[in-house]
Amino acid sequence: MAYSHEMPRQANRQRESGNRYLKNVRKHWMLYLMILPGILFYIVFKYVPLAGSIITFQDYQIMKGIWASPWVGLDNFKFIFSYPDFWKVLRNTALIAMYQLVFGFPAPIVLALLFNEIRSMVMKRTYQSLFYLPHFLSWVVVGGIVFELLATGGIVNVVRGWFGYEPVLFMQQEKMFRSIVVISGIWKEVGWGTIIYLAALAGINPNLYEAAVVDGASRWKQTLYITLPSLLPTITVLFLLRIGNFLELGFEQIFNLLTPMTYSVGDIIETYVYRAGVLQGQYSMTTTIGLFQSIIGFILLWIFNRLARKTEQGLW
Repeated sequence: MAYSHEMPRQANRQRESGNRYLKNVRKHWMLYLMILPGILFYIVFKYVPLAGSIITFQDYQIMKGIWASPWVGLDNFKFIFSYPDFWKVLRNTALIAMYQLVFGFPAPIVLALLFNEIRSMVMKRTYQSLFYLPHFLSWVVVGGIVFELLATGGIVNVVRGWFGYEPVLFMQQEKMFRSIVVISGIWKEVGWGTIIYLAALAGINPNLYEAAVVDGASRWKQTLYITLPSLLPTITVLFLLRIGNFLELGFEQIFNLLTPMTYSVGDIIETYVYRAGVLQGQYSMTTTIGLFQSIIGFILLWIFNRLARKTEQGLW
């Protein structure tokens, strides 16, 4: 009897919940309309293409299509794991990604803290605009700038010549390529990366700083004990989003900076997929590499999210 009485109650609760949801949609229909393009974007360009991952388990032939191409099971995974170039490309990708994480991720945090210390609003906005500007340049333009600066007759070698040093072909030096990639990436994106941190800084209660000043805390101690702990949730979320794309460095940057002399240290997954997939038509193999890339990103995200939850942070 208790079970028979509980069923109508659950149905009523579900009906009431549905009615509240419909009322909420009618009340805030403009907000739902605003997020509709974003939802459609993810459905069309993120979720629908997931169906194409099926060619990982096929010997995909473009004339036959997905439905008629023969199934090969896990043969594509066996092939890439036994292919010497894959491990070289994976190593290059992992090393550059690690350098970008160690040096590139903290850069916007440091710059945002420096912006926060500027008291003149005119100077602050001027510096912000100067640092934002490189973000709007394409990597084709930035790559051209880097090549010109580091060329034999570029400004870097000209300055070296003032001190009696011989010109250096920086872009052809294997040992310098990864540093150039990391530094150019920081220069281009560091200003844009400060936007979220500056918004988080603006949300910190100013009474905390006033109380710290009364207690005699210096600017450094205010930063250490108020600013950084207040930024920790934002830093954690952005770090998790970054670690989920650990092996995705961006094709445009590497492609525009890569030279034949630096292939051994600069050839990454994206450039290899471009050559093998687009130029050579090995679609199944490159899709397999992309799926492997996504699996590694998901595993890293899951691990670091579990660690973040120990500090009551995390994405889920």
